Amino acid sequence: MPVQLLQMSKVTFNNKNAVFFQSLKASVDAYFEETKLRRTGNWRLYHKTAILIPAAIAIYVVVLTVSMPAIVGIVLCSMLGLILASIGFNVMHDALHGSYSTKNWVNDTLGLTLNALGGNSFIWKHKHNIIHHTYTNVDGIDDDIAKSPLMRHCQTQRWVPVHRIQHLYVPLMYAISSFAWTFINDFQKYLGKKVHNTPLKTMSAQDHFLFWLSKILYVAFYVALPIVLVGWKAWLVGFSAMHITLGFTLAVVFQLAHVVEETEFEVAGIADTQIESEWAVHQIKTTSNFAPDNKIISWYVGGLNYQVEHHLFPRISHVHYPALSKIVAAECKKHNLDYHCMPTMTSAVVSHFRFLKELGKKPAFA
Repeated sequence: MPVQLLQMSKVTFNNKNAVFFQSLKASVDAYFEETKLRRTGNWRLYHKTAILIPAAIAIYVVVLTVSMPAIVGIVLCSMLGLILASIGFNVMHDALHGSYSTKNWVNDTLGLTLNALGGNSFIWKHKHNIIHHTYTNVDGIDDDIAKSPLMRHCQTQRWVPVHRIQHLYVPLMYAISSFAWTFINDFQKYLGKKVHNTPLKTMSAQDHFLFWLSKILYVAFYVALPIVLVGWKAWLVGFSAMHITLGFTLAVVFQLAHVVEETEFEVAGIADTQIESEWAVHQIKTTSNFAPDNKIISWYVGGLNYQVEHHLFPRISHVHYPALSKIVAAECKKHNLDYHCMPTMTSAVVSHFRFLKELGKKPAFA
């Protein structure tokens, strides 16, 4: 069930009976009882951690200490961006949801991999775990779709003429998204003390310390030290290659989960609003899976191609999602709910950009 917001939201769900979630939860509970599996990560997650983090460190050291042709350096920096994205999908994401390990200190420690990527674990947990996972695709609350006027994600958002070509320029926006996240967005939320329209939880002295320490260390390890070792021109090219790859990869994967033709949107009005569906049904309506049979994509994106299962059970590790997807699909059929799932990543990408193109058309009321 959803985590309660830290403020009284104007949007509520019709959870009086919650028939669908109760039935689904009973089926999922039965699965774990029968299999005797822990709901947290297992060797399949741990071995990815043992591969991804050392690989990122190795590439970082090589590009700073080994003389090589420029094109090789660019390729390696792009590979570093891909690996950092996969660390985010696999290690950071499970850890910050508390599903990596049964031990809180392990989750908290590995959650700091986000800080190493340039973000901040405290802000992420409030923005993602609480707001996005509770009010998915609710215009006015969900920060993930609050990109207007740069991008129009749903029909209720204000249209401006440049949206006519948003399907053409959004790849550039995705490519610079991790730059913005690291150097602009986190600071806006930190200094403004809010995530979109929701006040940020009060930060402790330790939270403030970690915010500034990790940002300083990021600049030290990703900017200052590389400039000293390889020069500012080589650093700028490599740093850009890394961030473009990182940002584009992160943005595309997360966009395919909610901003496609099949998913629905709600709006937080001025007056109190109650969404007719129970929370779990809302997650089904606003979320989509993609490429469930592609084991390479599933491995790389940390099961985030099973976003439906993740949104229903965010505290269960992604290593269990393929099995849970069969249970969720059966429960959806039982309750006459559409279970959104794109067969391939290509079909999901096409749907995403086709949806953005449609939203770019001037609406009749504009």
